Amino acid sequence: MKVLDLLVVASMPIIKLLLITAIGSLLAIDRVDVLRDTSRKYLNKLVYFVYNPAFVGSSLAQTVTYESLRTLWFMPVNVLITNLLGSALGWVLVKVTRAPRHLKGLIIGSSSAGNLGNLPIIIIPALCKEKSGPFGAPDVCYSYGMAYASLSMALGAIICWSYAFNIVRLSALEFLEKEVPASSRTEVSDELNASTSESYVEPLLRRASYSLRDLGNEVPSSSSIKNWIIKFLDKISLKELLAPSTLAVIFGFIIGMIPALRNLLIGNEAVLHIIEDSIYLVGDAAVPAMTLILGASLVGGIKGSRIQHSVVMGIIAVRYIFLPLLGILIVRGAVHFGIIQFNPLFMFVLLLQYAVPPAMNISTMTEMFGTVESESSVIMLWTYALSPIALTLWCTLFLWLVSS
Repeated sequence: MKVLDLLVVASMPIIKLLLITAIGSLLAIDRVDVLRDTSRKYLNKLVYFVYNPAFVGSSLAQTVTYESLRTLWFMPVNVLITNLLGSALGWVLVKVTRAPRHLKGLIIGSSSAGNLGNLPIIIIPALCKEKSGPFGAPDVCYSYGMAYASLSMALGAIICWSYAFNIVRLSALEFLEKEVPASSRTEVSDELNASTSESYVEPLLRRASYSLRDLGNEVPSSSSIKNWIIKFLDKISLKELLAPSTLAVIFGFIIGMIPALRNLLIGNEAVLHIIEDSIYLVGDAAVPAMTLILGASLVGGIKGSRIQHSVVMGIIAVRYIFLPLLGILIVRGAVHFGIIQFNPLFMFVLLLQYAVPPAMNISTMTEMFGTVESESSVIMLWTYALSPIALTLWCTLFLWLVSS
């Protein structure tokens, strides 16, 4: 395909995303007042507890089987690499810009956790439907593309709500310790912990801390390690490891990989296909709802905040320059050394995971904690405002690389 043809193919799904985002922004302005703060938080809860789990679980159950999973083993490795590289680049950005300590979690989280969910779900099927697309027959491309995109979304949800969530949460706790007066610190801290921890988690953490203290009494030389682990266990939230999306991933994998359950629930001939159809119908609302929330959240960024311009520019550089370049080296290197086979669609998905903007869930997390919300809005505003240009150019290059 010619470069101009690739550019047109790559731009179509980005334009669709941009249009839905614009509708979300329109609904959040003062004159319309449909997706303002309160209503957006309620919609966030619906996405978190209902839409996203239904979408992830049903997509995985339909498209991922034991046979296909064996061929996709490199994708979890790739997602892990993107987060590790993003974290390292984010840490360097914090040091270079000398950002305030309470912004450290937001910067590292925005640099490491990419939008591996609704963007691939929108972009890949749209590319498959293009008549001049490079991935062959549209129906075959769509079937495999949805499997790749669903697994990408599942892995992104797990990483985001376990790793990135706790990075942002630890920063929020640090902000609480530094900025909130001591007289009201306990009340605010209890409220923060109540939003992110279940009652069954706290006794577990306390028992782990007591065990470590006992162990430290017996081994004095490890006291510094013991104190660090105790502090980490006291602050980290383990609840998000069992977040609704994570549970949906587990159930989706179980149903998809166990033939008996798959035959019972999946397909028009299945006895209980009405259950799967209903869940899939609910999950269809996930992508438009998340994209509308994104557009509404960007309105807050227009008002600005005290965040440094160098921080915003640094995150843009990390997500749209350094990570995609590193991604090309890693994916092409994996093919060159025979780690993965040459598969244009699979390679495109792997490359796309390096070029997406920060995960929208980062903004959701800051709203949950009530900290650095305006700074998060500014980061999301500029990274997503530039995403149509960046994604179109990178998708064009990726399509050229996998089709050459």
